[in-house]
Amino acid sequence: MQYPSYIKKKTHTVVHYGNRGMDLENLLNLSNTYYEEKNIALIFKKPTPIGVVDVHYTSKGKVIDKAYFKAPSTLDYNGLYCKKYIEFEAKESQNKTSFPLHNFHPHQIIHIRRVLEHGGIVFIIIMMNQQVYLLDGKVFLDFIDQTERKSIPFSYISEYGHIIKEKIDPPLDYLKVVDQLYFGGNT
Repeated sequence: MQYPSYIKKKTHTVVHYGNRGMDLENLLNLSNTYYEEKNIALIFKKPTPIGVVDVHYTSKGKVIDKAYFKAPSTLDYNGLYCKKYIEFEAKESQNKTSFPLHNFHPHQIIHIRRVLEHGGIVFIIIMMNQQVYLLDGKVFLDFIDQTERKSIPFSYISEYGHIIKEKIDPPLDYLKVVDQLYFGGNT
């Protein structure tokens, strides 16, 4: 039906109650905000270290025209939970059968080893096949050390990874899995 331009047509918006369609990083950022607001944990997205070469100014502020990466970044997130240092990488994969290891740079794998050597908690959060998994850093390294494969089979992720359930608050309660894995469920 065509309405005259001065009549506003009422539309109904469909509200989706799940988090489907939100990318992994957004879900983690919302979860980390929830954890911080409830004073549960302090976990933050690490910015990529860049050096600015050239900018121009607009009415909205500075716009970076040219930049370069200052140093290789380590993992995506770090912070504190239950007096322990936590660091993790977040990855999404559209591949249904395996997770490509080329998504990890050699310096990141070295960094995972170092965090473990210093007693920190380190893991990978993988969104794959419409599920989100937490894969312990040591389990991840064991796979890399024991095989020449260029990808982690989904069967390995589903066997050794731990499903992170989606909810409303926080959207991805990954600290519940951290509690079970690293603190024996006693936090």
